[in-house]
Amino acid sequence: MGSLGHYARIWLTSARYSIVRTLMFRGDFFVWTLVELFWMTVNLLMISVIYRHTDTVAGWSKYEMMLLVGTSLLIQRFLMGFFWSSIFEMGRNIRSGNFDFFLAQPGNVMFMATTRKLDPDGLINSFVAMGVVAYSARQLGLHPGAADLALYALLVACGVIIHYSMLVLCIAPAFWITSAQGIEGSYFTFSEFSRLPRQAFKGLANVAFVWILPVVLVSNAPASTLLHGFDVRLIGWLLAVTAFWFTLAIVVFHRGLRRYTSASS
Repeated sequence: MGSLGHYARIWLTSARYSIVRTLMFRGDFFVWTLVELFWMTVNLLMISVIYRHTDTVAGWSKYEMMLLVGTSLLIQRFLMGFFWSSIFEMGRNIRSGNFDFFLAQPGNVMFMATTRKLDPDGLINSFVAMGVVAYSARQLGLHPGAADLALYALLVACGVIIHYSMLVLCIAPAFWITSAQGIEGSYFTFSEFSRLPRQAFKGLANVAFVWILPVVLVSNAPASTLLHGFDVRLIGWLLAVTAFWFTLAIVVFHRGLRRYTSASS
């Protein structure tokens, strides 16, 4: 418990620093908030355009699709708000030798390196994503209870952990190779699939992007839980996949850490 409190204090200190720094550059904060809001709006407008020409896509109605996309955006906003800046800078710090700073910190290196910065603009827009989910649920006549909402929150958290793990795995090759930029870019390619219904994937695509690389499952599982209720098989699989990917990220990161050559070497 003391260890948990120690890391909570470290994170709160880092969060306070990030917020103070953001307030020093308010213009950047408002610009990036608007840019992210515009990107989210484009995704939602695309749904409206598509459903002017069809009633369903892979069996999903307009507001079911909006709930799915809202869930995907919510997971991504949490990822961007809590982890993106820190993980993105990690590769550059490894190459420059500035990663030494994290080795001297009073805590687990992976935790320190991936949680140091908070992006309030991403977190602000998470409320917009929540609003999209709530609006879609209301249009569908859904009335989830406290247990349903708690399960939805748990599955969203699993989605954030899986995305976090995949992003760490995309950056970790920087410990072995000069530049991992091409690998880093692959994360964004795969993350685009998270806004699509899993019923749209057939054959090898279903195996690859639903079960092996669970980029589709992370958003579909919480959305389907709100729409159709508790599915033991689906939720059990997502929890198992979350544990697997997080464990894999930890193992690969710490193996890479042994390969790291500090700036003083």
